[in-house]
Amino acid sequence: MATTAVPTPTTAAAPAAAAGSPAPKPHPSASLYVGELNGDVTEGVIFEIFNQVGPVASIRVCRDTLTRRSLGYAYVNFHSVVDAERALDTLNNTPIKGRPCRIMWSQRDPSVRKSGVGNIFIKNLDLSIGHKELHDTFSTFGNILSCEVALDDKGESRGYGFVHFETAESADTAIQMVNDMLLGSKKVFVGHFRPKKEREQEKETSWTNIYVKDLDTEVSDAQLKDMFAKYGPVSSAVVMRDEKGASRGFGFVNLEHHEDALKAVEAINGTTVGAKKVWAGRAQKKAEREAELRKKFEQIKLDRMTKYQGINLYVKNLEDEVNEERLRKEFGLFGEIKSIKIMQDEKAVTRGFGFVCFTTPEEAQRAVTEMNGRILTGCTKPLYVALHEPKEMRRHKLAARHAAGRGIGQGKGQGARPGIGGGVPPMYAGAPPVYYPPGAAPQGFVYPQQMLPRAAPGQRAWQQPYPQMPANYMMPMQRGAGGAGAAGAAPVGAVPPAGAAPNSASPAGATPAARGGAQGGQGRGGAQGGRGGRAQGGQPRGAAAPAELTLQYLGQFPPEQQKMVLGERIYRLVEKSAHGALAGKITGMFLDSGWPVEELIGLTQSEDKLNAKIEEAVQVLQRATTAQ
Repeated sequence: MATTAVPTPTTAAAPAAAAGSPAPKPHPSASLYVGELNGDVTEGVIFEIFNQVGPVASIRVCRDTLTRRSLGYAYVNFHSVVDAERALDTLNNTPIKGRPCRIMWSQRDPSVRKSGVGNIFIKNLDLSIGHKELHDTFSTFGNILSCEVALDDKGESRGYGFVHFETAESADTAIQMVNDMLLGSKKVFVGHFRPKKEREQEKETSWTNIYVKDLDTEVSDAQLKDMFAKYGPVSSAVVMRDEKGASRGFGFVNLEHHEDALKAVEAINGTTVGAKKVWAGRAQKKAEREAELRKKFEQIKLDRMTKYQGINLYVKNLEDEVNEERLRKEFGLFGEIKSIKIMQDEKAVTRGFGFVCFTTPEEAQRAVTEMNGRILTGCTKPLYVALHEPKEMRRHKLAARHAAGRGIGQGKGQGARPGIGGGVPPMYAGAPPVYYPPGAAPQGFVYPQQMLPRAAPGQRAWQQPYPQMPANYMMPMQRGAGGAGAAGAAPVGAVPPAGAAPNSASPAGATPAARGGAQGGQGRGGAQGGRGGRAQGGQPRGAAAPAELTLQYLGQFPPEQQKMVLGERIYRLVEKSAHGALAGKITGMFLDSGWPVEELIGLTQSEDKLNAKIEEAVQVLQRATTAQ
């Protein structure tokens, strides 16, 4: 029977098929899934592309909880469904950093994704067919919720893909029209998608191919077939050989019926054929064998963790003269010891740590309480004794600690310093980072790192009172080439008139940018105000700040000067509030909180958000004063 190419949307068959398909249902949300992303694609890159279509509410690139590496997909939320539909139509398969992205509606209901209704599987695809070509081919049969060609690590097609239709009728039509037809240069198979669990169950109850290893090198194909023929009809039997024709010691036998294959495996596995005892079992692909071994290994690790949880101790700071017998004598006072091991290098030199395993958790806990910090007789270093934690648990805790550290004091504000022990973690520590355009950041105050106490020797961090905030928040001045404009620091609240030029003569209350511009112009022919036509504070000469700060406006400033511009604007707004007397402190808290520039811009654009943040900051200051 002759085969024909599948009609595409440009052929005459396309309008008729499209007319018969159900009308797309309006999607309830304005959230899009964006897949097939390179690992270096960030929220900012996605924002620049999708914001051209319509205002973006938020963007989140999904990352691994431990390594924080991108998982290759993201979610883009628009304010309106119309903008999301336009982005889906115009940006699908658009290259992002050289790799076409795959966009579809974000399906929040997992039952729709897992049901498999309307989902079809296509295999034997031509390697030149990508997401767009597959979508164009099957879009003639109905509305498509998602379309994907499976790719390898290099971004090349694996030869199969999936299309999820909105209705089961569209999926049935596509299977009827495309199965066993030419798509590109290959005849494709199209069928209903079946979950992996269902396929694996079917394999377990229908396999007929047998893998035989440890064969004697003298066993031939005919002998292998005769060996299994007594259990049922054999379709094929082959001994695998190298390029010289010598047996590689294993082969495959395919029987016609699953029941016969089961009987053959039970009878032949473990028997002696020639001079060797052979092994026989179900033939598996490499990926299946690796997955099975991985599952067994994970189960072994889990059993081991459960078995020794709470009774295995980690001991370090062991000196060279401490051996296992000495350790058993010291720890044997607290209960029965199952095992002791001091770790050594390849030269049998102690590595300074080891493990002591008790029989009960109570004994182990008693040993930790008594031995941690004790100096053994004849030694100089105190022991460190604690319950042993598996590597995965330690790695997870370390990643969580690093994530919390990144959430505190990430800004370059004045007085920024490294993490302080015993501090309060930020409100969003450990949560996935979300990119919020200006004015769309969520509510919630983050404790600034500068307010966290440093514990005194012998005192817990929580026992320390909050330090007194400075009388007024000061913005550092940037030194110019000649240093004329860096005589000191100026209050954030000193703001020039709306139309004042940065380099004009200014009174004592002028901004650092304005005063720096005026002073910088006095040296070297008036060129000290900044390089490339910029004023001392980073603002272009002769250009007044706009009435509403935007990300594009701040983009013209160097990163270290963006917060100066923001600080001036925020101080002026806070000063007009009911807590204007604390404007300097509150502004400093905002700038040193580690919030992204977009969120700080949002405070200048929304009076409600600013007032909410001010109230939270005032409460923190009041608690700090009470603690003193």
